Amino acid sequence: MPEQYALIIGSGFEQFSGNADGECVETRFGRPSAPIKEVDIGAQCVLSIARHGEPHSIPPHAINYRANLLALRDAGATSVLALNTVGVISTIRDSGQIAIPDQVLDYTWGRQHTIHDANDGSLEHIEFTEPFSQSLRQSLLAAAVAAGIDCYDGGVYAVTQGPRLESAAEVDRLERDGADYVGMTAMPEAALAMELGLDYACLTMIVNRAAGRGDGPIHDDVEASTSTARALAESLLQQFFANSGSGRQ
Repeated sequence: MPEQYALIIGSGFEQFSGNADGECVETRFGRPSAPIKEVDIGAQCVLSIARHGEPHSIPPHAINYRANLLALRDAGATSVLALNTVGVISTIRDSGQIAIPDQVLDYTWGRQHTIHDANDGSLEHIEFTEPFSQSLRQSLLAAAVAAGIDCYDGGVYAVTQGPRLESAAEVDRLERDGADYVGMTAMPEAALAMELGLDYACLTMIVNRAAGRGDGPIHDDVEASTSTARALAESLLQQFFANSGSGRQ
């Protein structure tokens, strides 16, 4: 049976959200951020959901991550590509580039971090040594090589609460902790996907240098870098879905 891929659409990736109205669903965790849609990429029909809603209005800490992941799984998804925008802390990358992180640090609080809420009588302690699917990561990296795209393999994604950006001192702490990128949405997504039996990996657009790392205002960096990083991410996804299975029939 072929893989059914799904995209979780983050900031800057709205072109992958599809044009149709999609299907509004309810889950045992409530309503997802947006309808589940189908979008054709290459030869594949891919499921997609807008993480921040339609229009883009749900802040990172208020997203119903559990409903989003469960709705995708119930729609038939087996592998989830999470599209994120991040700032870069270390020197491994620069604004306008892309990366596939391999580790995560979670600084969020107050979010629903597990599907095991004592209401269904189940409990599983997932092993989170590798928070992202290595097979899915390697497939994305192979697509980057095939397309001649510079995509960094690895790096630690620090997930902060948002919606505000970080202070320079907070970014200094993240760097001391070993973080390379900073964003707001990879957790609890990665853990929830694992609990639900979904392969999950992040494709990150690096759109700014983190606080205290750049030469000017962060939003100026974002405006100058987003289109370049987006073009790389789009090309990688086109290559990935051209080389992958046929998706849902």
